[in-house]
Amino acid sequence: MPAFHNLTRLYARPGFLLRRAHQISAAVFEDECRSLALTPAQFGVLSVLHASPGLDQSSLGRALGFDKVTVLRVLRGLEARGLIERAPAPASRRNLAVTLSAQGLDLLKQAQEPADRAYRRLMGPLDAAQQAQLVELLQMLTSGLEGEARAAFVPPGQDGAGDESPPG
Repeated sequence: MPAFHNLTRLYARPGFLLRRAHQISAAVFEDECRSLALTPAQFGVLSVLHASPGLDQSSLGRALGFDKVTVLRVLRGLEARGLIERAPAPASRRNLAVTLSAQGLDLLKQAQEPADRAYRRLMGPLDAAQQAQLVELLQMLTSGLEGEARAAFVPPGQDGAGDESPPG
C-alpha cells in the first residue's frame, strides 16, 4: 500500500495538477481552434502584437513569459504562414520589431469566438465564484513566485525598455 499512498500524494501535488490542467487547457483550446490551425502560444503572440504593434522580440517574449527559444519558434511559424512581419526596429536597427500582417489580424479576429468557447469549456466545471477564485489564486501563485520562473513575465510597457531592450 505505500506505493499507492505515494501516488495519491503525487496526484495531489500542485505541480502535477497545474501541469495536467495546462495539458487540458491546451487541448481544449486547440480543439476549438482546430479549423484555424492556431495554438495557445500563437494566439498569445497575435493578441500581444495587436495590443502592442511593433514590439521587439525580447519584449514580446517577456509579455508572454516565453524564453528566447520559444518566442523565436512561435514567430518563425507565424511568419511562415504570413501572419506576422519582422523588420528592423526604428529605434535600434539591431532589434527586430514584430507586427501583425493583414492576414494575422484577420486570423486573430476569427479566433476570438473559438478562444472564448475554449475559455468557457475550460471553466465550465466551476461556478462563477469558483472561476473568480481560481483566477485570483493562480494570479497570487504566479506573482508570489515570479522570481522562480525560467522566463520573466513583463507586460508590454511595464519594463521601461520598449524597443530599447537587447536583441531577441
